Amino acid sequence: MTAFLGYVLPYGQMSLWGATVITNLMSAIPWVGQDIVESENITDYSYTIVYTTHLMLPTIGIVSEHALKKWNKNTRLDKKEYLSIPSSFLAFLVGLIDGDGYIQITRTTKGFIAIKLVISIHLKDISTLEYIQSVLNLGKITINRDYKSPNCKLIINRTDLQEVLFPLLLYHNIFFLTETRRTQFNLAMFILKETKKVYDKLPIKEEIPLLFKLPETALDYVNLSFFKNWIVGFTMSEGSFFIKKNNDGCFQLKQRIHIMLFEAFKLIFNTNRKIDIEKGIYNQFSVSSKADVQTVINFFSFSGLHPLIGLKYISYSKWLIDLQNSSRYANLNFPK
Repeated sequence: MTAFLGYVLPYGQMSLWGATVITNLMSAIPWVGQDIVESENITDYSYTIVYTTHLMLPTIGIVSEHALKKWNKNTRLDKKEYLSIPSSFLAFLVGLIDGDGYIQITRTTKGFIAIKLVISIHLKDISTLEYIQSVLNLGKITINRDYKSPNCKLIINRTDLQEVLFPLLLYHNIFFLTETRRTQFNLAMFILKETKKVYDKLPIKEEIPLLFKLPETALDYVNLSFFKNWIVGFTMSEGSFFIKKNNDGCFQLKQRIHIMLFEAFKLIFNTNRKIDIEKGIYNQFSVSSKADVQTVINFFSFSGLHPLIGLKYISYSKWLIDLQNSSRYANLNFPK
């Protein structure tokens, strides 16, 4: 039993067929054996036993010994320890990646496939990347001091995606909510699971299997257990807090058109404000009424969600001070 559980632990083709062969032994049970093996639930059940027994994240696909040796020099935690990372942080992280990150899949000079996840933000906000790196104990921070557009990037390599980050997202059932990032994730997972190596042999987009389906209605988004913490992360990249020239306090979210996603923002923040469309390619959610501003404050200050951090937290804090100094908003319930 121990040998069996260890054999099927990695998330790959060899493990799948190993589990299939061994569970087929149940067909030897008189009368009911064949029915057990043919049950649609038998494979899922065997994998449930594996993960419950080992309490360890599976590896997606096959990781070469060379890659493991190369990246063992970093400060990565033991794989079991990663299960203690709060799902609120992971949802926050996915929201941030949906806005300011991308999964890069490129062709090497020799025609092979290279995969990495990159989060790119302004250099002034490097503390945000340092915080993420300190929680995950993954990735490398690079700095570009170009005077026109200074930025910093957190780059997580393929091995760490296979062994830690992607398995964590699957474990907590947290996924990307923008079409672009979802497409990138599906392709990356296909490459890893199928151990694809040659870039030019990748199938077209329509042939890549979907690992998850985007919600179809605004309420479906709201009902996602991770959605509110995702919004905090998304706000880090695509949100803004500011005072208009007419002294109205405004909270705004802006991104490429995702109609149902932005309709879900209206449900979360309990408003009937119309979703604007700019240049035919951007959605914009914006609120400024006294009641709406109080709802925004309740969400970011009193809901117990993952907090805003870095420059966005500073911007939010300054916004609260400006609101308190305004006669229109002075009577709202502000955090102490």
